[in-house]
Amino acid sequence: MNDYIVRGHAANGTVRAFAVRSTDLVGYACERHETYPVVSAALGRLLSAGAMMGSMMKGEDDLITLTVKGDGPIGNMTVTADSHGNIKGFPGNPQVDIPLKYRGKLDVGAAVGAGTLTVVMDLGLSEPYNGTVELQSGEIGDDLAYYYTVSEQTPSAVGLGVMVDTDCSVKHAGGFIIQLMPDVQEETIATLEGQLAILPSVTDLMEEGHSPESMLELILGPLGLEITEKQEVRFDCNCSHERVSKALATIKDADLQEMIDDGESIEVKCYFCNTAYEFSVDELKEILAER
Repeated sequence: MNDYIVRGHAANGTVRAFAVRSTDLVGYACERHETYPVVSAALGRLLSAGAMMGSMMKGEDDLITLTVKGDGPIGNMTVTADSHGNIKGFPGNPQVDIPLKYRGKLDVGAAVGAGTLTVVMDLGLSEPYNGTVELQSGEIGDDLAYYYTVSEQTPSAVGLGVMVDTDCSVKHAGGFIIQLMPDVQEETIATLEGQLAILPSVTDLMEEGHSPESMLELILGPLGLEITEKQEVRFDCNCSHERVSKALATIKDADLQEMIDDGESIEVKCYFCNTAYEFSVDELKEILAER
């Protein structure tokens, strides 16, 4: 099954909903970064959220970037997504090993720590929208729900999950975002709260075979769920030798000259996908000459 997002609404359009299956893209990202299980869970949750938030944008060139800056051992995590289902991301420290929260439960909150969540939306305007909130738990889902309530005045329920298998591979990854529109009725809110209260975890649902559509049906079925869109999503990094070359061209002449004087090739890695690009001394000379 390919990764995909579904979008829908319920209660006469007063509730909107998103759900994603992101197992493959999260698995690929974790393989590229060689993450330990707790980092796979943390990064996977942020990637899943970024995918859904990217699908909320409408412009061809719109981009959204989520950055978690915590004082835990993972450090910072960054995820970028566009409106076409392309997502990429990386952790500050991919190899974190801490005790379980309890049997079978990875302690993502402790690995992330206290800090901030920043959301930047580049919508092609003169200035990108920028919103920052304090992390509430470091578990990512709670933090995003708080962001929506405080920064966008949109009460939201966010469920995110990553199940890491015994061989440290990603077995399941996905999530949902449910948002209340301004004209929502009190009885609708009460029904939604009741459904969420009895809902199993995202990973338990996926282990049982639930799809994004059926996850939303469990939550919003009593409110008349209607699925309106479906979109494939994927891990996609647009790095290249040429783009890295342009990045090297922005550093100081003295630093480039020092690399050249060392007389050896250099290796530059992309933060997002960990791909390594090699530049020979002659290539470095060309970059400096073009300056």
